[in-house]
Amino acid sequence: MRRDAENDARGRLRAANDAAAAANVLSPAATPTHDEGMRKHFLLLALAALACASATPAADTAAPAPSFIDGKLELPQDYRQWVYLTSGFDMSYSAARTPDMHMFDNVFVDPTSWRAFQATGTWPDKTMLVLEARNARSRGSINKGGQFQDIDVMGIEVHVKDTARFAGQWGFFAFNDKSPAKRVPTGADCYSCHEAHGAVDTTFVQFYPTLLPLASAKGTLSAAYLADDKLKP
Repeated sequence: MRRDAENDARGRLRAANDAAAAANVLSPAATPTHDEGMRKHFLLLALAALACASATPAADTAAPAPSFIDGKLELPQDYRQWVYLTSGFDMSYSAARTPDMHMFDNVFVDPTSWRAFQATGTWPDKTMLVLEARNARSRGSINKGGQFQDIDVMGIEVHVKDTARFAGQWGFFAFNDKSPAKRVPTGADCYSCHEAHGAVDTTFVQFYPTLLPLASAKGTLSAAYLADDKLKP
């Protein structure tokens, strides 16, 4: 596609040059005015700029792969520039839990993995999903009802797919600050819960409203999730 654009731009540039050359051979009675000459000049500049732009390669927008230091995952500092997937409010996977405070969680995914999921309905290797937890507030400014998110981040979890590093392909990391975090031990409930109920590749795509229909259309929903879905009221 880029080569076609370059050829098209060069063709228009040659046509403009030929027109300008023909204008210089005109008889004195037909000599172009100053304004006409300036219009031709700007036309040539515009076509030259178009040709240069067509030949410039597109910027690489791929997100960096997960970075580890001595087995600890570095927190991606720009995760809030990634693709936003969803927010949950006071979500709990245990019916017995009674929250002592209200909480929002926001989920982001790196752009490269987002594009791959759109094409395939599943996650590629090196996918990073970031869950950011924020306290909920009801009093502030002009708010009279409902909850909104506080400015302080209460905690961050990152779910990483790295098939060469993790025996189960995925690893969880919990951050209390911006320092590199150790992997959550594999005996933690989060691993077994995701494996038993994750809608796609052990991830909770069932809670991502822009991805669930896509995974359904691609036929990548897990048997475990489909069994859970049949039990819903």
